[in-house]
This record gives sequence, C-alpha cells and structure tokens, in this order.
Amino acid sequence: MGVDQYTSAHVFEDLPDGGRIVLDRDDGSDTAGIAAIRRHMRDIATAFRAGDFAKPFQVHAQGVPGTAVMAARQATIIYQAMDRPRGAEVRVRSTDSGAVAAIHAFLAFQRTAHHAAGHEGVTGAAH
Repeated sequence: MGVDQYTSAHVFEDLPDGGRIVLDRDDGSDTAGIAAIRRHMRDIATAFRAGDFAKPFQVHAQGVPGTAVMAARQATIIYQAMDRPRGAEVRVRSTDSGAVAAIHAFLAFQRTAHHAAGHEGVTGAAH
C-alpha cells in the first residue's frame, strides 16, 4: 500500500449514492506521510475508475466482495480523489442501484478487514 496503516486512520463510509474511503495521518505534521497518502488515494481512484481492483485483492489475499460488480459496472461509477488536511479521500458515486449495493458490500468488507470506522469521528477497533 505504501502507507503505514498503523499510524493512519481509515474510514469506509456508506452513503446513499455510494460511499467514501478516507485515509488520514494521525500526525498532522508528517508531511511525507500525508503526501504518500494523497498519492495512494489518487492511485486507488485511477485504478478503480479503470475497473482494476487488483490492489484490494493483493492487500487481502482474497477476492473482495463487490469488486466484480464494480468492475462490470465501471461506466456507471464515479471515483473522485480529494485531498484533506491530513490525508485524502476517494468519493465513490453512482445512480445505478446495483453498483451502489456493490460499493456498500466493498466498504463493509474493508471496515471489517481494517477494523475501521464507518463514519468519521468514530474509531474502529484498531487502525
């Protein structure tokens, strides 16, 4: 992943039109770590936009729920990377109800696998 997930906080949030993936450094003064997160999140958005979900497969060493449908319906999903003060996020949007259900399945798996929060300000079991 190129980012120390133990000194960064993940959020995988379901939203009515998709969701968002947030990754922030715990230490806001770590400019190198923040830059690495921003690069990583831009890379994720670019790969997902192309229907490439190899990174989640590599990180988890298994197929990740929702990704087959997200790849098949890639033309109906918008991925937008945005910088944040201590990191970045990828906002995922769709008007296709099947794609939104797949996005939610993907985010639910990620929340569990990363012991992450589902909403900002709520801490998961571990980073």
